[in-house]
Amino acid sequence: MELFKLESTKRTPEIILDPAGAISFSGRSITENAVEFFEPVKHWVEGYLQNPRPETVVNIKLEYFNSSSARMILDILQELLNVGKNGGRLVINWYYEEGDDDILERGEYYASILDINFNFIEYE
Repeated sequence: MELFKLESTKRTPEIILDPAGAISFSGRSITENAVEFFEPVKHWVEGYLQNPRPETVVNIKLEYFNSSSARMILDILQELLNVGKNGGRLVINWYYEEGDDDILERGEYYASILDINFNFIEYE
């Protein structure tokens, strides 16, 4: 596995996929074709899950994402739940800006759907 990095743009998030067990999404995700944009990310995650680290940490610090991005992010998180099947530990840190109840609520919704605890981290 190799480090995978996508630089952010006005419409797409920065994504860093580190085979050492660190995954991060940050910025905005308002891409028109989320399926196409996130396809290499899903492919990398599938490969990573063949031999995941004992602990995988996912940091999500998105200031905004549209509904098609929301679906793809949920799909990726669902796939990452497989880390636990081999005794691994999955940690999800969900960052939200102070007062941004929409992003906080989306994280809480994902946590409930995935039936996993998120660490909710407020920042200024």
